[in-house]
Amino acid sequence: MESNNFPDVLLIMEQCNPEWASVPLVGYNFYHGIRKRANITLVTHERNREALEKRRGHHRIHYIQESHSLKRYYGVVSRVTSRGGVNWPLQHALSYPVYGEFNARVHGRFAQLVMRGEYDLVHAMTPILPRYPVKIINACRNVPFLLGPVNGGVPFPEGFTDVARKEFAQFNFLRIFSRVLPGYARTYKGADRVLAGSTYTLEMLKGMFGKNDPRFQLFYENGILKEFIGEPRKRTGEKLELLFVGRLVPYKGADMAIDAISRLDETMREQVHFTIVGDGSEKENLQEQAQSLGLNHTMTFTGWVDQKETPRYYSQSDVFCFPSVREFGGAVALEAMANGLPCLVADHAGLGEYVTRETGFKIKPLSREYLVNELAEKIRYLFENRELIPKMSEKAIERVKEFEWEAKADRMVEIYDELITNRFRQN
Repeated sequence: MESNNFPDVLLIMEQCNPEWASVPLVGYNFYHGIRKRANITLVTHERNREALEKRRGHHRIHYIQESHSLKRYYGVVSRVTSRGGVNWPLQHALSYPVYGEFNARVHGRFAQLVMRGEYDLVHAMTPILPRYPVKIINACRNVPFLLGPVNGGVPFPEGFTDVARKEFAQFNFLRIFSRVLPGYARTYKGADRVLAGSTYTLEMLKGMFGKNDPRFQLFYENGILKEFIGEPRKRTGEKLELLFVGRLVPYKGADMAIDAISRLDETMREQVHFTIVGDGSEKENLQEQAQSLGLNHTMTFTGWVDQKETPRYYSQSDVFCFPSVREFGGAVALEAMANGLPCLVADHAGLGEYVTRETGFKIKPLSREYLVNELAEKIRYLFENRELIPKMSEKAIERVKEFEWEAKADRMVEIYDELITNRFRQN
């Protein structure tokens, strides 16, 4: 143990990488904040070594090696599940042996240290999906074990079966097999606390392991860097600038935003501009859709843009238009709000939890037609009431400060202290 008063924590993050997006970046942002407030020993996969060593400093990191056979196996899985778009449910299921080896090797390397009391707490965070057992919980006999935030399992809305089919949702039945994996139930039943990254996931886990179990708590997965938070919008320009940022895949709903704009009257369409930032399998279809609807002069497709460049597009826009129907976390909405943009989103899972009535409009995804019509109505309303945009912008900035990574790290370490104190009293 170190001489300071910080807790000694074994932090297990199979995915933790500052140079990648999604879960690896979420993991890194948590780690970066927590390591300033606790004595962290990070355990992660060797694939993250190159990026982490650039920013390691004096911090303790242990890299878990992967066998050559599993490297080859994962290469095969990636090729098989990426034909005609990524089949995520199948990829998650077939790639489990990769995590399984990591999980076993972490236990083999650290179980004795945990049982000897080398750490005050063990925290397993990534993979974030709520379907992985954590073997080292078996060594946490006198040490608290924290899991999460875990997030996922969100179904497609009932009115979007066509989109679900395009996203290979018919393979989602594979999720049920995670519940019979060795150690899965033990992980969730034995954890001192389980943090869920969304209300949906929280209720799902409570339904599986105990409706009134106080160990299951809400802790939003995503956050925002302080330097990314801008200033509220003061006014709009001559045109109402709408923005979409994300992968161009069916469930993100860029096609619905395009349809919504086409339903504005001609005079209004001439005073609205829509920028789509991103790339993906649907790009050509979206461009053809825009052309067939006569919106070529109303729209700009930027293609893929490095994340460091996205603030420029946020700063040039007035409203974030993102009708995705299946976001576990929806970090992109936080980015838009951090740049002072009111948000138009589908009220389903993550997005609906971040956006409030003061910071935008949430539309129930009852059907594609309903969502498109309501989206057009909300665009029309903001166009005709532009004085609301600066007010919503101010509230968006205010709201997003609750998700700033440093604040989230403070809260996480408070949880560490609570669990350590509770275990000390029990002993």
